[in-house]
Amino acid sequence: MAQAGTLHDAFIEELRDTYDAEKQLIKALPKLAKAAASTDLRAAFETHLEETRGHVERLEQVFESLEEKPRGKHCEGIAGIIEEGKSMMEEEFDDATMDACLIAAGQRAEHYEMAAYGTLIAWAQSMGHSEAINLLQGILDEEKAADKKLSSLAEGGINQEAADAAQPGDEEEDEDEAPARGRRGGSASAVATRRRR
Repeated sequence: MAQAGTLHDAFIEELRDTYDAEKQLIKALPKLAKAAASTDLRAAFETHLEETRGHVERLEQVFESLEEKPRGKHCEGIAGIIEEGKSMMEEEFDDATMDACLIAAGQRAEHYEMAAYGTLIAWAQSMGHSEAINLLQGILDEEKAADKKLSSLAEGGINQEAADAAQPGDEEEDEDEAPARGRRGGSASAVATRRRR
């Protein structure tokens, strides 16, 4: 009868899963950046792409600290999130709406990773893997910062601009109604001219 796996075995499996997730994101992030209309959003994805390359390197250091060979195991979870994002990018949305959807896709990936790193850190703490804890905590802090940046972009105008574009009759809007519509997304006519197709 095979010996039952231990928490160490589960930790290594989770590490391999997360390592693969980061590698999948290195391929996906440039596509999100390319699809973004907002220059700030594009820059946020490009910055996080560089961070993600660093995450792969730090995960390799974690493997080495445990005397394990860096190796990935296909991460179905992130693959599904990336596939959803790909489907969404095929939709015909106006620019602001597409940007709002790209933020949503990015944050789904961030939240998945934050959960994975939280688990890895907790398990590493339980087993006393101090070097791994420090490396993993550094990655988690960057994932949280990326998530916060996406939230600030959404709340700083992108969501409002998308909402303004969703209102019927943008171009014939009565001047008296304009102030009630929100001020962050620019004028309704400006939003209408930014629409795709």
